[in-house]
Amino acid sequence: MMKPIIEKLTNLLEEVNLAIDQIKLADDKKKLTDLENQIANPKLWDDRENAEKLTIQASETGKYIESWESLKSDISSLLDIAQISDEKNTTEFEAQYQDLKSRAEKTLIDLKLSGENDDKTAILQISAGVGGVDAMDWAEMLMNMYIKYANKSGLKAELVGVSYGEEAGIKSATLEITGKFAYGKLKGEKGVHRLVRQSPYNAKNLRQTSFALVDVIPEISQEKLEINSDDLKIDTFRASGHGGQSVNTTDSAVRVTHLPTSITISIQNERSQLKNKQKALSILSSKLTQLAREQKLASIAEIRGKLTSANWGDQIRSYVLHPYTLVKDHRTGQQTSAADKVLAGDIEPFIEAYLNKLVSRG
Repeated sequence: MMKPIIEKLTNLLEEVNLAIDQIKLADDKKKLTDLENQIANPKLWDDRENAEKLTIQASETGKYIESWESLKSDISSLLDIAQISDEKNTTEFEAQYQDLKSRAEKTLIDLKLSGENDDKTAILQISAGVGGVDAMDWAEMLMNMYIKYANKSGLKAELVGVSYGEEAGIKSATLEITGKFAYGKLKGEKGVHRLVRQSPYNAKNLRQTSFALVDVIPEISQEKLEINSDDLKIDTFRASGHGGQSVNTTDSAVRVTHLPTSITISIQNERSQLKNKQKALSILSSKLTQLAREQKLASIAEIRGKLTSANWGDQIRSYVLHPYTLVKDHRTGQQTSAADKVLAGDIEPFIEAYLNKLVSRG
């Protein structure tokens, strides 16, 4: 019978319409119009960097609006067709309904993102932990997982700094992920990620446990932040790939170390040393601001000590590839045996489970 399908589509459409009102999509439309008017002004391009920033912002806002409007339109269209269709087509309509329901669940995550910095750019840093070359390889696998997630979810991931391992993998990497609610979606990835597998770097193919630390911070404006220059050590170096192979002919890469905390930021994606330095200082400022808030400190100067290390007992999520496959989040209980899909960027269920826990806790 078509009646159950019609009822489910009607309820889904009502849920989406309610969500559109709650997230104030009309305000986003006004924002897009304002951005487009600014971009249309020829004088804007006198400041090319600002013009490009506004163009990207307009594109991201447009995609965000389209994701909601196309979802609403597709549900409405299927509902209209269902209301005049033959009851023989129930199986086909059920399949289409399930697809729309899945899309809606992913889009409705936005309702759970109302934190102070949820709408900001996410700075995601990955560091290899205990496990030697296996840990470095694991860190690179995680980096690729987040890049693939960003591509799948309408976000944009840019690798702004990376330190390669001598044999394989990476010692550390910094990703800048932009797009609507980038930080809000990825904030729950902060913590130690544990991998269990047969080591491809061991002649006996023994089971190996490796760790990598993921830190996620929102990009925060530097305007009100002052860092004592005496607390900074700034080095320049030549960017290199695996095995120390040079990938840059000039010493344009920049490493900034905050001496009181030993926090180090390395940036090498720009050819300009000045731009790399500015980006490194911007990320450091965001990180120190976030740490100060987390530690309830009055100023950046009060921050001391090192961050969590990536080792046994601290993990938020385990990825087991041998002797069975299982990815399990130890905070929410969310799990799946489809480890290959998770490593290919399908981490949305884990993100949603974490956000649901935050909402229920709040």
